[in-house]
Amino acid sequence: MNIRNHKKKFSSIEALFQHFFTENGYQSSDQLLFLIVLVDFFRPKNPKEKTTVSIEPLLHYLAENKEHKEILKNYLADVLQKRKFSRMLSDTGILRDSDFMYEVKKRISDKLLPFQPEKDTLEFVLNQVFFKSSDPIWITKIPFEELQKFFDVVEFETIYNTVSEKSVLSEVMNAMSLISQRMSGRAMENDVIKMVPEYDDLESPFVAFENEFHSVKKKIKEGENHFVASDDLNYKQLLILHKQCEEYVDKAFGNSSKFGISLKVNQSLLRIRQQLHRIKVLLSSLVINSEIDKKNNTIHLALRLIKYNCHKNNVRQLINESTQLISYEITQHTAKTGEHYITESKSEYFSMLKAAVGGGFIVGLLCIIKTLLSKIDTSAFGHALYYSLNYSIGFITIYLLGYTLATKQPAMTAATLIKALESGLKKQSKNENKHSSFAQLFARLFRSQFIAFVGNVFMAFPVSLLGIWLIDYVFDYNIAFEKSAKLLNDLSPISSAAVFHAAIAGVFLFLSGIISGNVSNKNKHNQVYFRIKEHPLLKQNFGKKKTEKIANWFENNWAGFVSNGWFGVFLGSTASIGIFLGLNLDIRHITFASGNFALGLYGANFFVDFWTIFWSIIGIGIIGFMNFIVSFLLSLGLAFRSRNIPLSELGLLRKSTWAYFKTRPSAFFFPVKNK
Repeated sequence: MNIRNHKKKFSSIEALFQHFFTENGYQSSDQLLFLIVLVDFFRPKNPKEKTTVSIEPLLHYLAENKEHKEILKNYLADVLQKRKFSRMLSDTGILRDSDFMYEVKKRISDKLLPFQPEKDTLEFVLNQVFFKSSDPIWITKIPFEELQKFFDVVEFETIYNTVSEKSVLSEVMNAMSLISQRMSGRAMENDVIKMVPEYDDLESPFVAFENEFHSVKKKIKEGENHFVASDDLNYKQLLILHKQCEEYVDKAFGNSSKFGISLKVNQSLLRIRQQLHRIKVLLSSLVINSEIDKKNNTIHLALRLIKYNCHKNNVRQLINESTQLISYEITQHTAKTGEHYITESKSEYFSMLKAAVGGGFIVGLLCIIKTLLSKIDTSAFGHALYYSLNYSIGFITIYLLGYTLATKQPAMTAATLIKALESGLKKQSKNENKHSSFAQLFARLFRSQFIAFVGNVFMAFPVSLLGIWLIDYVFDYNIAFEKSAKLLNDLSPISSAAVFHAAIAGVFLFLSGIISGNVSNKNKHNQVYFRIKEHPLLKQNFGKKKTEKIANWFENNWAGFVSNGWFGVFLGSTASIGIFLGLNLDIRHITFASGNFALGLYGANFFVDFWTIFWSIIGIGIIGFMNFIVSFLLSLGLAFRSRNIPLSELGLLRKSTWAYFKTRPSAFFFPVKNK
């Protein structure tokens, strides 16, 4: 029988039962087929619809047909009896390892080709019957009263009748024992302990929890009643210890801003947190305060098993949980760095202009050097190497001299804006505009970016023009003569892919900010400053004060040094990668666009028509806007995600910023006093 067409064949519950059940019992070579078809009969086409899913037709049919009810009861007992599932409770949906990439690959692989456990396990049954990720959604829409009626109709036993080997309750407690042992071991690892120095002289709460759980487990197994009441002293102590374990993990995560955190440690802590949540949920299965709780707890356990099994290969959830704290630490660093890129007073505004002029001067030289490097007869890889070195050395020089490259700010300042938003949400009342502080800070960012554009563009142009003229004057050679048409055409937003290429540069600007934050986080976690400061060989050769200065320089500058170097590699190698892949890939940056505009004009001996000049100038502006908006939005999205702020806030921020612009447009271009 084709299961996909069963709804056409079985128009009713009665037809379904008549097909599979006879007087002699269940009739099929596949033991699970009836259960698969029965579940699919009630599975809605769109599980996310808000409508209730009712199993009332099934309940009504069983009430009217005692014979089939008895067969179904025996069938379910045969299918579910003595199925092992303790490892399913302890493992399913919980990180298997601290290796993030391994976990991602494992889940993707299992999603495409699902792992099939032994046939005597409950996981095998659930894999065959509830195999869709949407199944937990529609199952929760079945009224709980109907589930209770079904429980009574088929005369299921509660999990508290016996604690013999392979019984349901025994499997649950075995899973909890295994989880508590794993938590204790993981919490004692050196990298985890390092995150919580406050617990150095204290007993591990995980070890205490494990010991207390064994006491509760023993009481349940040996007692007359195979459960505990909520007022049981051992159970209360277990909850207190569980709370202490949660505080331990929270403290470790909280200390990440002080000590930094690696992805491996993040995964270890995340795994412990998942295990703590799992064991807390399972603890409720051991508590009975009234007779009805036995039935309800049994039903809830079944629903949880279905949910855990359906969500065990959820890749999106894994990535979200695993990268949130790391992204938070990265954006914390960029937020601190970004504060230096946002001007407020007139003096800061004009200081930014001076720094941008210095950056424009160096970029003008880089444009000339790149043009000369393009004349070297080498492979695409060779050009990628030369261009990358040119860009990297130039960007690192700009950084070390304290100059500014336009568009570097957005990737660094998005997190700073989010901090302002968080502050506004905390301090202001519901009746006030909670996003006003964001709008004011965005205005400061925009005018800082504007003056950086002005300084870069208006300096790169004359430096490039003067440089190419000097080369022509001294060597009688116009280095841009052959490339003039391409240099000018590449700036046009209508006859080239300048807009797309500018967006690619915006992505690289965002990535350079990520690299800067990640390097800073790793340096903090690996205690690089302290290692350099106390390095015996350095202290012996340079002295204590100079060694400390080296350590300070490294702490304050290494992240920016590395990120600028990689930014240069990204820009220098993109075109060559595009050639290799046969794709139209390249980058456009506003400051380089200005320098290349000067080179293109001189290369053509200034014999350029009006429209070429017009579209080149328009193109430079659009390139700058794309550099800004792409890097800013990507960084803003990361900052939103790292702080669990819903993206719906973006609409409110846009409205608030637009309202502020309409009242004070000059604040977006020039320094003004806040009202």
